[in-house]
Amino acid sequence: MQKKTANTLSTILWAVLAVVLLWLSLRSVDWKQFADALVQCKWPWVLAGMVLGLVVFVLRALRWRMQIRPLDDAVSNMDCFNAYNICMAVNLALPRVGEVVRCGYVVKHSSKDEEGHRKLNMEKALGTMVVDRVWDIASIVIIAVLVAVFLWDRAAGFFTGDLSGAVAGKLNTVYIALGTLALAAVFVYIAWRMRKKEGFWSKLWKIIEGTKDGLLSCLHMRRGWLFIVYTVLIWALYWMMCYCCLRALDSMPEFASLGLGDAFFLMFAGSVSSIIPVPGGFGAYHAVVAGSLTALCGVPFGVAMIFATISHESQAILNAVAGGISYIWESFFNK
Repeated sequence: MQKKTANTLSTILWAVLAVVLLWLSLRSVDWKQFADALVQCKWPWVLAGMVLGLVVFVLRALRWRMQIRPLDDAVSNMDCFNAYNICMAVNLALPRVGEVVRCGYVVKHSSKDEEGHRKLNMEKALGTMVVDRVWDIASIVIIAVLVAVFLWDRAAGFFTGDLSGAVAGKLNTVYIALGTLALAAVFVYIAWRMRKKEGFWSKLWKIIEGTKDGLLSCLHMRRGWLFIVYTVLIWALYWMMCYCCLRALDSMPEFASLGLGDAFFLMFAGSVSSIIPVPGGFGAYHAVVAGSLTALCGVPFGVAMIFATISHESQAILNAVAGGISYIWESFFNK
């Protein structure tokens, strides 16, 4: 009961933060200019960005299934695709909860062994999801290096100002995280020593073993090179999605001169904003991306919010629609 209350309070606090960030971002918007921009917007470009977003969902499902396949070949590409879509829809309201939900959906489709146990249990599924996220973090780091190397003359303020300030402000969090990892290591050691005795520690060891199997599944993937190809394509499409939104607004003079390099940086800024676990990225994405447009390209913040809003809300609509369709499919046609 206490855990449920804590989770509820956490969700409320992050939702409040999202509202505050959104209000701070939107208060400087000239709403007449915003309405005019919506009229002038080239909506086919926005639709193209949404189509690319759907392709990203497909590629992510294919990449995730490559990790799951060594654990249970019965889970199909369609199962992973629907699970990922539902995950993104749930994250619009409950940040990070969608990750657990998507693992639950693929476990439901897992086959059983001779003893009637799921070959892909929840712990193993969560392990594959963690690896999936680790690859995303590694990709963001690589993109940050590329931005620093090729766009340093324009993006230096982001790294030396906003980003370094954010890192400095997170030092205490880092220390807490290191302490937590050390404590977790102690728990793992105790669980290993007590694994043969019935009770809490043996159950904990089973959970640890299942998670470990999920984490190590990436070492047993067939055609591992394809995993890298999927990853590169995913981030290339994110880049093109940002470029589509820039082209949708190029009738406005502030966006007319912006190109692929600017879209690449905006993709990076948007990915950094996902670190803040607010529902659906609302507020955090708008503040970071609009602020980056202002710092990098000199676009007035109120105008930059037009890009951030169209970019974010078009993908939020895609997440909701794709997730809703997948939920209906899973509920009625794929039991």
